[in-house]
Amino acid sequence: MGQNGANALVLEGGGYRDVFTAGVLDVLMERGIYDFESVWGVSAGALAATSYVSRQIGRTIRIMLAFRDDKRLMSFFSLVTTGNMTGGDFLYHTVQEELDPYDIKTFNASEMRMFAVASDVLFGTPRYFEVRSLPEDVDAIRASSSLPLVSTTVSIDGHRYLDGGTTDSVPVDVALGFSRPDDLDDYAPAKRALVVLTRQRDYVKGDKLERMAILSRRYADYPLYLDALRTRAKRYMEQRERIWQLEREGKILVLLPEGPVKIATAEHEGWPMLELYLQGRRQAEQRIDEIEEFLK
Repeated sequence: MGQNGANALVLEGGGYRDVFTAGVLDVLMERGIYDFESVWGVSAGALAATSYVSRQIGRTIRIMLAFRDDKRLMSFFSLVTTGNMTGGDFLYHTVQEELDPYDIKTFNASEMRMFAVASDVLFGTPRYFEVRSLPEDVDAIRASSSLPLVSTTVSIDGHRYLDGGTTDSVPVDVALGFSRPDDLDDYAPAKRALVVLTRQRDYVKGDKLERMAILSRRYADYPLYLDALRTRAKRYMEQRERIWQLEREGKILVLLPEGPVKIATAEHEGWPMLELYLQGRRQAEQRIDEIEEFLK
C-alpha cells in the first residue's frame, strides 16, 4: 500500500453497463492490485466496489448474469410490487447476504475506505456516505443506486436520498480534494486516481429520464432536487470535460468502453453483458503495465 492518500479508485454507475467495470476490477484483483486508500462508487459502481473491497473475483458479473432474468431483480414486476425497479430487498439483502454473499469478514477488515455517493432529495446536493461495514451500511449503497421515478427514496438519519449520479456522477474532484464537502473532514485527498467510466469518450448525454421525473411531479415538494434533475445533463458533460483535463495533466488514468454501449437498462440478454465484461477485461489487461506504473 502506498503513502496515505496516494491513490483513489473512482467508479461511475450505469446499471448493467457496469459489467465493463466488473471486467476491469476482476483483472486488478487477479493481479493483486489493491493499491488504493479510497474507493468511490456511484450507483451500480458502488455495488461493484463492494466485491472489489471484499476481494471476490467474478462476483459482480456472476450476479448480473445469474439474475438478469429474475423478475425480482430489475423489472416492471419489481416496480409494481415493491416500488423499486431495481430489486429492493431482493438485491440488497437476499442476493448480497444469501444467494451470492459478499465476504463480510474481508470487507470489514479492509484498510481501504469505501464511499457511496447519493443525492439528498431535500437539498439537491451529493452526500458521500462512508461504507464502513456490511451489511450494516448497505442502505448507503441502496440510496446511491435508487434511480429517480422508478425507485422509492431511501431514508437515512432523517434525510431522503436517491441515485448519486444526479448530483455527482464521477466524484473524481472530491476524491482528489479539489472539492471538500463538510461530511469528509477526515478524508485525506488522493494524489492520483484510476477512473472507470461506463460510456465511450464521445458520448453525449440526453435527459429523457430526468424530464420524465420532472413531468411526473413526484418531486414537486423538492424544488432543489428538481433543479438538480434539470441541470444534470449539462453538469455531466462539464464533468467529463473536467475528467479529460485531469487526464491530460496526468492526475488521473481513465479506462472506458471503446465504443457506444448498447446494453438496455433492464437487459435480459446474456451475450451483450458478457461482451462488455470481456471488453473491460481487455482494457485492463492491455494497460496493466501503465496502471501499475501510474499507481506507483
